[in-house]
Amino acid sequence: MINVAMLSKWHVHAEGYARQVREYGAIITCVWDEDAQRGAKWAKELGADFEENLDELLKREDVDCVVCDAPTTMHKEILVKAAKAGKHIFTEKALATTVADCDEIAQAVKENGVKFLISMPWRCRPQTLFAKKVIDEGKLGDITMLRIRNAHNGATANWLPDYWYDESMAGGGAMMDLGCHPMYGVSYLCGRPKRISSMFNYITKRPVDDNAVSVIEFENNCLAIVETALVSYNSPSSFEIYGTKGTLIDRDGQALLFTSEFIEEEGYAEIEDPPQALPSPMVMFLDACTKGTPIEFGLEAARDLTELLEKAYISHKNGRVELF
Repeated sequence: MINVAMLSKWHVHAEGYARQVREYGAIITCVWDEDAQRGAKWAKELGADFEENLDELLKREDVDCVVCDAPTTMHKEILVKAAKAGKHIFTEKALATTVADCDEIAQAVKENGVKFLISMPWRCRPQTLFAKKVIDEGKLGDITMLRIRNAHNGATANWLPDYWYDESMAGGGAMMDLGCHPMYGVSYLCGRPKRISSMFNYITKRPVDDNAVSVIEFENNCLAIVETALVSYNSPSSFEIYGTKGTLIDRDGQALLFTSEFIEEEGYAEIEDPPQALPSPMVMFLDACTKGTPIEFGLEAARDLTELLEKAYISHKNGRVELF
């Protein structure tokens, strides 16, 4: 059986990941946290050891892999150490705030031959897999426009922790958090970016962006609009893909709609049999560690995401289009 160490409870998904680890049948042997008081409390709740020193935790023989939910700005230091200790790595997104940091992590992972997965749950969804399929098959023609929105009211309803707005830990605001999903979504569906323009604002007057839009042009001439916010009430996640020969629309709670020159049905068809969902990121990771099965989104996808995020923030701060 595989043994897991939980590295920090900083991220809001940490508890959910711990639950998924146990549902899989893996054992949480120990916990480390940059906040020792929080970590010790969580370790007690999990019935696991608390290790105040990360280096000592990584020496333990009863740790096969780590689940990293530490502040984004700490990822490089933590994950390089984990890789050098020979521990397989599951990490929350974003991998880091700069491509340079991603490259250092990647080098350590490759040199030490450990498994690596970054959590990208939208890439597991049937809707996303169907979109990728029809794009690759040419059923939408040339992709001209892609719009993805992901937003909630965590900042206006005050259900996110206060430290979520500390740039020194989070690395950014809405775009660095919820914006990861549409950002890796457009990267997966459109390929290499060419240029980006961003406009973020600060509705709740906190230090980081809580309402953000980026427009990206890709090498295939597709324009992508990425929308995200922490100030939107009951905002449905959605994506729309427009091509020269077809259109695909997906909105929460509604049927996946598809129209194309290459199908007989006029108007929009409701897709009732999209591809089967991939295993969740945690199951995919633990399966890779225990069974050697493939990982669908690893170092390259993580780097591509950070590249978009880094350029998005540079564009916003400088008030200009940034080239890749």
